[in-house]
Amino acid sequence: MAAGDTLLQDLDMGLSAQMARVTRGLSPIALAEAWADWALHLAMSPGKQVQLAVKGAHKMQRLASFMASCALKPHPAEPCIRPLPQDRRFSHPGWQAWPYNLLSQSFLLTQQWWWNATTGVRGVTRQHENAVEFAARQLLDVISPSNFAGTNPEVAERTGQTGGANLVSGWTNFLNDWQRLATGQRPAGAESYVPGEQVAVTPGRVVYRNRLIELIQYEPATEKVRPEPVLIVPAWIMKYYILDLSPENSFVRYLTEQGFTVFMISWKNPDAGDRDLGMEDYLRLGVMAAMDAVCAITGRPKVHAAGYCLGGTLLAIAAAAMARDGDGRIASLTFLATQTDFTEAGELTLFINDSQIAFLEAMMWDKGYLDTQQMVGAFQMLRSNDLVWSRMVRHYLMGEPETMNDLMAWNADATRMPYRMHSEYLRHLFLENDLAEGRFTAGGRPVALSDIRVPVFLVGTERDHVAPWRSVYKFHLTADTEVTFLLTNGGHNAGIVSEPGHPHRHYRIRDAARDDGYLDPDRFLETVPVRDGSWWPELVEWLAARSGQPVAPPSAGAPEKGCAPLGPAPGTYVFAT
Repeated sequence: MAAGDTLLQDLDMGLSAQMARVTRGLSPIALAEAWADWALHLAMSPGKQVQLAVKGAHKMQRLASFMASCALKPHPAEPCIRPLPQDRRFSHPGWQAWPYNLLSQSFLLTQQWWWNATTGVRGVTRQHENAVEFAARQLLDVISPSNFAGTNPEVAERTGQTGGANLVSGWTNFLNDWQRLATGQRPAGAESYVPGEQVAVTPGRVVYRNRLIELIQYEPATEKVRPEPVLIVPAWIMKYYILDLSPENSFVRYLTEQGFTVFMISWKNPDAGDRDLGMEDYLRLGVMAAMDAVCAITGRPKVHAAGYCLGGTLLAIAAAAMARDGDGRIASLTFLATQTDFTEAGELTLFINDSQIAFLEAMMWDKGYLDTQQMVGAFQMLRSNDLVWSRMVRHYLMGEPETMNDLMAWNADATRMPYRMHSEYLRHLFLENDLAEGRFTAGGRPVALSDIRVPVFLVGTERDHVAPWRSVYKFHLTADTEVTFLLTNGGHNAGIVSEPGHPHRHYRIRDAARDDGYLDPDRFLETVPVRDGSWWPELVEWLAARSGQPVAPPSAGAPEKGCAPLGPAPGTYVFAT
């Protein structure tokens, strides 16, 4: 490319990067495309317009009837519309009293009408329909009567009880949050959960380090261990210790107590100097380097490999490449909330098209990485009611102090994403679905998930907004091996951190042999019974059935093989901000 062309391209990238700072990474062109597709098709659909007009008139009639019932009856009238089961904004009894019941009913009817307006318009692409419906829902959530002191009965009640002290406390909370945000500090209370002190405290040693990972080997908790070690590949989008939180809910500690030798990858938090690290680097310097080190340290030919979220996707690529190349070191695979087919990847894909990715690439090009706040903001937007507006009501209007636990503190400990890797991830996996369709390359050659022959333990979570369980379940369509699928309640993080003794836990589990026919997800829900309790013992039993008899544990590291202990867990990479 000529120097002049490069300069002009840099000009375009710089302009897009500046705009991205204003829009927080959301492409206005992608939004305009979705809106235009919907608006133009709606303009050409007189039947749909008549239908919406009729629905609007019907809803106004229902609301008028409700108002009349409220005026005539001494007790609260039966609502004309009820919130969706997951919508808890109007659960307080005060919403049943006048005038708050009118406000909530008006809002819910309006919300329902806009759902009707943004869906079912003939000719609109599925992605644009989903994007417009999502955008309309986000805008309506902003003006929900539950978000304002004057229209929220719970806030009014608290204000009367405290003489307005809740609003004073809320203002103080707001100023404190603003100061922390402006100075780059973590949320209040997160300082009580420091890796190596309150969280990530399972004893272990860093036994290998390169420019991208530290490999932690955990101390054995039993006199003998299974001969096959467990290598865990966490997502690099957050710090690894989601699987080693507090001692009572540490997945790592649980596995060591059940007689397994556990290794964990701790990813480096990339900076501008890592902008050119790609998926191939994460594969080579991450999974494969860790696999080599684990086998060198333990002297064992087989490894149980487990991956969580993006780490599971990378592990699936590595496993397919190893199968292709005749590398038989993997004894089994465990995928936790992991997607390998991205055609139904949930609301994260709403704005994943060429326009949006080009916009994100420009924003990353400017810095060399995707900023942590951008990632956090994207996940919060998916659950704005729970993660944004309900928190603002509690914290700023009710005046409640910020609650913090180990999982929330970990969630605030975000990492960056290198420019090249994240661009490749979005384009080749989310946008083009290359992995599921056999086009994704590793080592310069395509990989196929159907080459994987080792047994697979696949975990999905019922309320996962990041890796929807039906998307996780699609692994069955590409698998050519035995697959045990387990569906647990909870979300993307809390469903995985599901230690024995955790209240209100349940799961479903089904084993499918290699030659079994396909069972669709709806049929899975209908036919597989619910079991109470944590799913962790199921995984341990599954791993034990595919492991040898217990032996003496291996030593920590292997200096003679280039894997000398470098320091205690949790290592150094976990502290990079």
